[in-house]
Amino acid sequence: MKTVIIKPLLGIALLLNLSNLFGGEIPDKDLRFNLNEDGSHYIKANFTAQIWARYNENNPGTTVNGFAQNQTFDIGLRRVRTQLYGKITDKVFFYTQFGINNFTYNSARKTPLFFHDVLAEYQVVKRHLDMGMGLTGWTGLSRFSSPSIATIMTLDAPLFQQTTNDTNDQFLRKLSIYAKGKIGKLDYRVILSDPFIVDGSISTVKPLNTNSDFSYKTPKLQSSAYLMYQFLDEESNLTPYTTGTYLGKKKVFNLGAGVQYQPQAMWRLNNTNAKATIYNDMLNMAIDAFYDHPIGNKGAAINVYATFTRLGFGPGYLRNIGAMNPGSGLISGTDNLNGTGNAVPTIGTGNVIQAQIGYLLPKNNVLGLNNGQLMPYILFSHSDFDRLNEAANTYNIGLNWFMEGHRSKISLDYQNRPVYRISDQKIDSRQGMLTLQFQIAI
Repeated sequence: MKTVIIKPLLGIALLLNLSNLFGGEIPDKDLRFNLNEDGSHYIKANFTAQIWARYNENNPGTTVNGFAQNQTFDIGLRRVRTQLYGKITDKVFFYTQFGINNFTYNSARKTPLFFHDVLAEYQVVKRHLDMGMGLTGWTGLSRFSSPSIATIMTLDAPLFQQTTNDTNDQFLRKLSIYAKGKIGKLDYRVILSDPFIVDGSISTVKPLNTNSDFSYKTPKLQSSAYLMYQFLDEESNLTPYTTGTYLGKKKVFNLGAGVQYQPQAMWRLNNTNAKATIYNDMLNMAIDAFYDHPIGNKGAAINVYATFTRLGFGPGYLRNIGAMNPGSGLISGTDNLNGTGNAVPTIGTGNVIQAQIGYLLPKNNVLGLNNGQLMPYILFSHSDFDRLNEAANTYNIGLNWFMEGHRSKISLDYQNRPVYRISDQKIDSRQGMLTLQFQIAI
């Protein structure tokens, strides 16, 4: 009899606790559960999904499941993420994130969720110094080396800033110890990382050859840092992920500089002595500027980001990346350096200049009704890689429709990219990709 009564009461109590976590006591629409009366100790939950529908002009020779495919239309999950984090004492903060990336028609089915981040952090000196460790996105180099995916202004993050993505890290995250904080208007982060061995990489790491590539030897520790001087409003550094646009809610102007270094990260064969192995350090440096500011009093805003990045991976290093790539192979003998699907030279030894600008139109401008804001944008990327005989220029033009800020957003983006020949490392043609994204974020 006691069991019959107690079990339903326990169930009701559990539901009441869940309703506090995910129900009516959520301030500002956040999923938040306060652990003490003043809310200084808390747990929060977030959810973000980015769903793509896309038409792509495939790179020459692309195959899907062994069959030639000149163009593809696909629907996929670009990112699905859940975050659970909070402050559990006055000085202890934790952060976790799990989910999946790039789930499409040619993915393995029932792809398991995996942890992107698991970290614990201790406040040493309030505001000035926090230290933490774990699997984390805290990293150096540049602003969008750790982007906030839910607030990206363009369709996607600048992937070249995630210089080792899935080569010796896990979607930019590494096992790291970090320090971060603010000194006046200077925001800083300093990181020491233990890279993954590249044997387990899902990206293509070529066998030892005369072009530099990541070494299969046990990696040495990697260090990185990023300094950002915040001239106007201060940005939060609670998590490593930097905001893409504040949609006119902040006045932000930052100048930043960063570095990423790993000794003997790369190896290659000597051109004159095929048996001699040469090791190169990885040294990447960047400077950037970010401006996000309201215009007038009707909700308009402007967003501008520009960066110069010097990538140093040793002679001949080049990596092609195709986000959520719709292709699976190439016809043998195709004179195509890019690779399958929508891949394009993205990371390599050389210089990258990228700039983007977006303009958030005033409120109530969509069909003259009170149903959101539009934000057109353009993006230009100029990559001068040592391996290529012509610079890679990629263009994006797009339009965001913010139905309720970043919580509910539809984006339409057109990208035009170069395709290179293997025979002379020059541009053979240009291909396009049209993407429709529906984002929800809670």
